[in-house]
Amino acid sequence: GSDAWSEEMRTKIEEAWGLIATDNYGMSELIGPGVSGECLEQQGMHIMEDHFIVETIDSDTGEVLPPGAIGELVFTSITKEALPMIRYRTHDISVIDTRECKCGRTHARMCKIKGRTDDMLIIRGVNVFPSQIEGVLMEIEGVAPQYQLVLTNSGLLDELEVRVELSPDYFSDTYGVLEKIEKNIKNRLSTVLGLSAKVKLVEPKSLERFEGKAKRILDLRVK
Repeated sequence: GSDAWSEEMRTKIEEAWGLIATDNYGMSELIGPGVSGECLEQQGMHIMEDHFIVETIDSDTGEVLPPGAIGELVFTSITKEALPMIRYRTHDISVIDTRECKCGRTHARMCKIKGRTDDMLIIRGVNVFPSQIEGVLMEIEGVAPQYQLVLTNSGLLDELEVRVELSPDYFSDTYGVLEKIEKNIKNRLSTVLGLSAKVKLVEPKSLERFEGKAKRILDLRVK
């Protein structure tokens, strides 16, 4: 699908279906799927460097960053006709690895997208990516892979509430079990994000589903 996933989500899919799931990257503006893709080593996506020149830049200054530095991906198409892209800013945040892969390919690889410059949330001065939250949730037993981030503000402070669907097998458990799951999520989010977030457990299939990319963020902050 066109939605991003965490490594924890990949593991769940591989275990459920008994297959090897690979990351692939593309953008409609560039070529669609096929800009880069993983080999069976699953150590980053090989960039089709015979079709694209790729850079990472500092999103604020535009400075080109060296391989191994985290930054915004910028692509230039060198074979595309009719609509070539010159230093196209993707808003995707990643790292370029120029080392030879164990599979023998020498094309540069890009790491899994770590977030986007335009979906990064700033909560009380802390940068938060939804992918970080998904990674935490996928590690916790009893939680379904459906969640919503609700942003509000109280006075001068922003507040983050994470609404999480429970797996059907856990929804009917005792209050003590549910309280333990909620506390576990809250503690793990605090460790990973560096800030506290409210956690609300909701019943299975109660959060809205979307075709294509999921819309995880509900921003109710008063500007």
